[in-house]
Amino acid sequence: MGMIRRSDKSAKQDYPCPVKRLFWFVLDSVGIGGAPDAADFGDDGSDTLGHIADWFLSREGRPLQLPHLQRLGLGEAYRLVHGNLPAGWPELDIAGAFAAATEISTGKDTPSGHWEMAGVPVRWDWAYFSDTDDCFSHELLSHLHSMCRLPGSLGHCHASGTEIIARLGAESMKSGKPIFYTSADSVFQIAAHEELFGLEKLHRVCEVARAALMDPLVGRVIARPFIGERGDFTRTGNRKDYAVPPPKSTVLERVKEKGYRVTGVGKIGDIFAHTGMSREVKANGHDELWRVTRDVMDDGGLIMTNFGDFDMLYGHRRDPRGYGLALEEWDRQLGFFLEEITDEDFLMITADHGNDPTWRGTDHTRERVPVLSAGKGDYGIRNSFSDIGATVGNFFGVEMDEGRVIG
Repeated sequence: MGMIRRSDKSAKQDYPCPVKRLFWFVLDSVGIGGAPDAADFGDDGSDTLGHIADWFLSREGRPLQLPHLQRLGLGEAYRLVHGNLPAGWPELDIAGAFAAATEISTGKDTPSGHWEMAGVPVRWDWAYFSDTDDCFSHELLSHLHSMCRLPGSLGHCHASGTEIIARLGAESMKSGKPIFYTSADSVFQIAAHEELFGLEKLHRVCEVARAALMDPLVGRVIARPFIGERGDFTRTGNRKDYAVPPPKSTVLERVKEKGYRVTGVGKIGDIFAHTGMSREVKANGHDELWRVTRDVMDDGGLIMTNFGDFDMLYGHRRDPRGYGLALEEWDRQLGFFLEEITDEDFLMITADHGNDPTWRGTDHTRERVPVLSAGKGDYGIRNSFSDIGATVGNFFGVEMDEGRVIG
């Protein structure tokens, strides 16, 4: 079972509202292509779901098999964008409500996608490290070295986390220098050996970096601890995100204020800077995320789970086979879960951005996302992710400033 992090005293109170349950599952990076501004991001033609389906049909000789998601409307959401189903998918009777949503936030990063889904689009520009090498200023590096008493640092480039740890992990262990790296997202990532460098020291460096990167505003600072020895490094589950809080109340906060329990599972707490939740349940890996979601389901209220393996393990690593197999296993677990909930429960399945594993580079891709929810019907292409938050809020009798209720 994951560790429960109580973010405030409300996690211990009795909840006066009648028991209602809404399960909000974010399939991290499962985009469906077709974003109208994809070319502005260098992503015109990217299509996470479609290209994985193409890969399976051409390389594995079989369709990508997601029968439960397809019955809920995933293929029809894809058809709204492309005019056709993913490669090899059969026509099925649809038992859910479906739509496709278009992001209006200025970035294709994780916080922007989640915040907009929760009713707070990001209308400002995050700060980015645009140079792919030597991308951090001398002033920033000197500040971190001095304030944290570091002998220096390694990396200073755009990189995949697993790749840069494999390349520089041994040198980091020997020298005591943490690894600083970034990507096309607004993020500053710090990797260090969990045992030799130490978690407490790593978190201290992240805190200093977070304070230094408030103006201009970088979206996230992320602690990326790893263990192991040369040639065999593994990132641990003790990742920690230092995000800025949303600028106004999300649907999570408003549902909580209404008197319902709001539970964030996985990295939801980090993404929302630990605001808007009655409690947070930390978990890593899809098996554990499913398990802890079931552990808290009887508590009722809004339960939001981010399934991050799609993005972290397969999208960024450009592994279409692994991504597709993970989708198929997730769909199998969804089939079990659908037998465990009732007609009174509300299920919402969405994504926060794309990460096409067949695309160039290792970064997120700007795509529309599927929206699958309780009910039945075709609700078209939505003009903002905020329609998702408005729909979640409507279930709990909460009105949002942004978005229109789906249905």
